[in-house]
Amino acid sequence: MQYLQSFIQFAPGGYSSYCAERLRRTVLNGVRTEPPAWLELQATKTKKPIVVTLMLLDGRSMTLSVDSASTSKEICQMVANKIKLQDTFGFSLYVALYEKVFALGCGREHLMDAISQCEQEVKRRGGQEQHAPWRLVFRKEIFTPWHDCSQDDVSTSLIYKQIIHGLKFGEYQTAKQDDLVDLAAKHVYIQHGSNSSPSDVKEAVQECINSTLLEAKSEAKWIQMVSTAHSQVRTLSAEEVKAQTVDYARNMWPMLFSRFFEVAKLSGPTLPKNKFIVAVNWTGITFLDERERRLLNLTYPEVTGVNGKATGQKVSLVTLRGDFTLSGSRADGMAELVTMFLSGLTERSQYAVALKDGDRADDPTLLRFKKGELIIIVKDNEFSQQRGWIKGQNANSGKTGAVPLDAILILPTLTKPTNEVMVGDKHTSTHTHTIKTTYCFFFSFSNRQPTKDVNRQVISRNAAPERLWVNSREPIRQPLLLKLIGNSDLSHKACLYMGDYPTKQTQSPLDLTDQIFGPATQYEPLRDEIYCQIMKQMTNNNNRFSLEQGWQLLWLCCGLFPPGQSLLKHAQKFLETRQRETLASDCLQRMQNSLRMEPRKLPPHQVEVDAIQQNSLQIFHKIQFPNDTDELFEVNTNTKIKDLIQNIAKKLKLASADGFSLFVKTHDKVLSLNETDYFFDSLRQITDWSKKAKRIKDAAGPLNISYLVFFMRKLWFNVVPGRNLEADLIFHFPQELPKYLRGYHVCTREEMVSIAALLFRIKINNDKNQLVTLPKILKELVPADQLKAMSENEWKKTIVAAFNKQGSMSVDDAKVAFLKTVHRWPTFGCAFFEVKQTSEPNFPDIVRIAISKQGLTIIHPKTKEVLANHPFNRIANWCSGSTYFHMTVGNLVKGSKFLCETSLGYKMDDLITSYVNMYLKDRRAVQPRNPRLNF
Repeated sequence: MQYLQSFIQFAPGGYSSYCAERLRRTVLNGVRTEPPAWLELQATKTKKPIVVTLMLLDGRSMTLSVDSASTSKEICQMVANKIKLQDTFGFSLYVALYEKVFALGCGREHLMDAISQCEQEVKRRGGQEQHAPWRLVFRKEIFTPWHDCSQDDVSTSLIYKQIIHGLKFGEYQTAKQDDLVDLAAKHVYIQHGSNSSPSDVKEAVQECINSTLLEAKSEAKWIQMVSTAHSQVRTLSAEEVKAQTVDYARNMWPMLFSRFFEVAKLSGPTLPKNKFIVAVNWTGITFLDERERRLLNLTYPEVTGVNGKATGQKVSLVTLRGDFTLSGSRADGMAELVTMFLSGLTERSQYAVALKDGDRADDPTLLRFKKGELIIIVKDNEFSQQRGWIKGQNANSGKTGAVPLDAILILPTLTKPTNEVMVGDKHTSTHTHTIKTTYCFFFSFSNRQPTKDVNRQVISRNAAPERLWVNSREPIRQPLLLKLIGNSDLSHKACLYMGDYPTKQTQSPLDLTDQIFGPATQYEPLRDEIYCQIMKQMTNNNNRFSLEQGWQLLWLCCGLFPPGQSLLKHAQKFLETRQRETLASDCLQRMQNSLRMEPRKLPPHQVEVDAIQQNSLQIFHKIQFPNDTDELFEVNTNTKIKDLIQNIAKKLKLASADGFSLFVKTHDKVLSLNETDYFFDSLRQITDWSKKAKRIKDAAGPLNISYLVFFMRKLWFNVVPGRNLEADLIFHFPQELPKYLRGYHVCTREEMVSIAALLFRIKINNDKNQLVTLPKILKELVPADQLKAMSENEWKKTIVAAFNKQGSMSVDDAKVAFLKTVHRWPTFGCAFFEVKQTSEPNFPDIVRIAISKQGLTIIHPKTKEVLANHPFNRIANWCSGSTYFHMTVGNLVKGSKFLCETSLGYKMDDLITSYVNMYLKDRRAVQPRNPRLNF
């Protein structure tokens, strides 16, 4: 191929691109089976597309540009696009030559192969290829069993016109004269409505009635009958009447709307012929001989499927009449069509047959039925079909309840099976198996012996050991572990089910994992019980969805806590013997990691559940930064806050991670995360708390709390602007700027002007043409309480002068210069809180509290005068609540209390605690390990 492509590149006169495109199309659509047609040779001379004319049966024609590789599927799609046809299934391309018409289909058949055959036939008859009178027609070939005319008016109109055309030329015939009269009357109604003239009726008769019938009975008689029938047509829209006509034709002439396949029987039940035609249509599958006599008729409920995919030119049909192995040039197309019909019918069907007894009289949720009984499916989504359950009604008892999908077989039919179908048709087949017996025979379920995966010493004495350790459709009504038997408080918590018992579809996956893992994170004895129950439900589980859910639960479980020592080796063996499963090796690794670490304190977070449901073993969480950027960082089940802080600091190339922290922002709070906790435990605790608070406030049901995770500097010590540029640009500048603009610092006018010039430089990115915009953004350059210190013009004049004086300076340099100026002030790095105090009569009611590495400072909010300084070693005690912050200064006995009202008490409490812990940590670090060496 590559040599041919290289050769084509050097073709002269525009043939390079022309041949390359033709080669690409040939590779795409496959090899041709006929020599080139005359049309192709002419098109090759001019290197232009081949233009063909296609007829629609509504009288329209259209020209299409095709090439040598064009397939019937491509052409049908081109036509559909042009006429805006949406329901394209069953429309095919037909080729007509002389009196013959054959279907080219809507697949990979090449148009030019068909045209080449037509030209060869003309030449055989003594004509010339260029004068071959072939015609292309676009028409309906086959209906789906679930065809609905209301889905596409364009499709219905085309089929309707095809039916009228077929009536006229004798393609569609009916033995009942009244039916033909009724069709003609409906045609009048569609064309002219309820009011029509005799000429309208005459025109309709000429368009609908075949010439032979007109000769057998006078045209006047036909006009009279059609006119009488027209007056009785019920008042409907034209589209509704067209739909009635199409439905009549579909039901009346199913064989004329069939796809035909020539086959030879290689094996199967005895038939009069071994070579025959298979007709597939919406009613079923029919075997026909060369004279179109029926050899066998199969409805779709009698077809249990196509055994595997068609291989080459051979396919097997598995039916209640026996298994037929057929060969033919288009066997793969027949297999694909039958499979599609069976799948579509099964998906839409409301009828099923029971494969085994369902007899749980003690459980009202489950439906009782006997093997072979008809089950009517109730599609109200009360139970999750994906989890292996549906709601069904026993046709005999009339009762409804949950039915496991593995206990029934859904019949591929849209109508209720008749008694003849259920008991078998004795007159048309010598086969002794009925649908009832055959389905039950083919799909019987034997009780397999359980594998020895779990320690049998923990089996409850009251359970049947041969069934206890395998998957069950029934809820686990008592613990599997002896040590939990009799504990009524824990038994119901230990009853785990993973889609193997019907549940209403109101519980989210997170609700289910909370129910499963929540108690076990709080009560250690339940952990082994959870492992045992998950492994039990995964043993001999034939439901792939349930098994996948089980692996997801086990993956989550292995990351939360390890099994106990008595169960550990059996749990490891369970995983080691299932290494072909995708999650087995990762579960084993997570279990080993859990053995080395503390157990998680809370059930999985939403992010963890979402990740494993998408089969993602890596979890990435977005971390926001103060400079309005963000990055994804990998976190796992056992990632602790301190580890994530170190990873972020390393990736951002920060000089040190000291003083930095992670914060979670919810709809109403910003909370710092404890670095000793697990990341997902911290997220879970905060979001659960927010959910609870919002639910109480709004009296709402289940809530989804949105949140953001921020990485910021929390403790401002050893911060020297210019020493670590990344930290200055990402954190220090964006965190300090808002505090400056709010007017929290004490600064001179010269400092404010200099800083304003720096901030303006940052805003305009050194573009001096933007100087005229300065007055509009003055609020973003000057502290809020100093805007009126000078007039707008004075601010502009002094700021521009300072801007010019500073000379050339990059934006990053300007940010560092800002920090160096603010760094000189004692309030640099402070966290400020406006509170209402009730302790000091000499202080104003509203004071500003600044917390920094120096301690706690009380400031007058208007004058910025320092009212009191309290170093951390002078603060004896502090506490906070949702509406207050209290602290004791001095000692606990004689100290003075400072009480204030604020909704940010939790932040003040956490910040003071963090600074104090920092100093205690530093003190321990400098103490000698051996106290005897402390001189």
